[in-house]
Amino acid sequence: MLFKKALFVFAVMSSVFAFGQANTVELGVITDNDSYTSSKNDKYYTNGLEIFYRFLNKAKKAEVNKKSTEFRIGQYIYNPRSISSEDIATNDRPFAGYLFVEAGRSFFYQNESVVKYHMQIGNVGPNSFGKETQNFIHRLLNHKEATGWEHQIRNTVALQSHVFYSKKLFPKLESKAIDFHFQSEADLGTIFTGASTGFLTRIAFKKLAPVYNSNLYGGAVGSNESEFYFYLAPSVNYQLYDATIQGSLFNDDSPVTYDLVPLRFNGEAGFKYRKNNLNLGYSFVYRGKEVNNDENTGYFYGSISISFLFK
Repeated sequence: MLFKKALFVFAVMSSVFAFGQANTVELGVITDNDSYTSSKNDKYYTNGLEIFYRFLNKAKKAEVNKKSTEFRIGQYIYNPRSISSEDIATNDRPFAGYLFVEAGRSFFYQNESVVKYHMQIGNVGPNSFGKETQNFIHRLLNHKEATGWEHQIRNTVALQSHVFYSKKLFPKLESKAIDFHFQSEADLGTIFTGASTGFLTRIAFKKLAPVYNSNLYGGAVGSNESEFYFYLAPSVNYQLYDATIQGSLFNDDSPVTYDLVPLRFNGEAGFKYRKNNLNLGYSFVYRGKEVNNDENTGYFYGSISISFLFK
C-alpha cells in the first residue's frame, strides 16, 4: 500500500513539474568506483552513486532551445590509501562520506552554450552512512571490511551551490565529426568551495548531435537523435575548501584532517552512446593530488552512467 501511494505521489509531481508539456523525462543512475579502472587502484574517492530524474520545462525565450529541471540523490565515499587504517598515523587522507539531495535547472541555448545551476543539502560524517555502505558492498563482494572509520570526518551539514557554463568554440567550423567547447564551473558551500576551467572535445563515430540534443550535458531529454562519440576534457581546478579533507567549518572535532593542495590538474576521457531511449556512458577520471601529505598522490577512477528516456 505504501509503495502504491509513493508511485501515485511521484506521478502527480511529474505531471505538475512538467508544466503541461509532453511529460518527456529521463531517469538514470551514475556509479563511480576506482575498481572500474584497475583492481589494484583503491584509494581516496573510492565509490559514488547518484540517481537522477530530469524533465523538460517550457522555454520562454527564443534564444533558449531547451530548459530542464533535475532532481538527484547521491552518496560519495572517501578513504585513505589503505582501508585497514586503525592506526591514525596511516591515514594519508581522512575517511569521509557525503550524502545529499539536489535540485537544479539547465538552459540549453540555440548557439549550443549551456548554463546549469543546482543546490544541494545533505551531510558529511557518520550521518552520511559511508561506513555502512562501504562495508555492505565489501561483504556483498566478499572483500575485507574497511577499518578505521572511527577516525572519519565528524558530522557537518551540507549547504551547497553549483554553477556550470559551457560555450561552443569555433562555431563557424561546420564539422559533424569534431567540436570544441570551453567549460567552467564553481562550487560554493559548507562542503566544497572552488572553481575549475578547461576545454572539452567531442570526436564522433557517427554524426554529432547539437549540444542541446546531446547526452553530453543532459540535453538528450526531449530529443530523439542517436549518437556515439569519444570525448576528452582536461581542466585546472583551484580548491579553496573541502570538508571531506579539512573537516567542518564550524568545529575542529575531526581526528584526522589535512590542508589542501589548492591548485590541481584534472582530466576526463570517455565514451557516450545513445540509441532510441537508452543513454550509456563510461568515463576515465583523473584527479591531481588534493591533500598536503607526503604519502598522498593523484588518483583515478571510473564512472558508468545509464539512463532511459520516457515520453
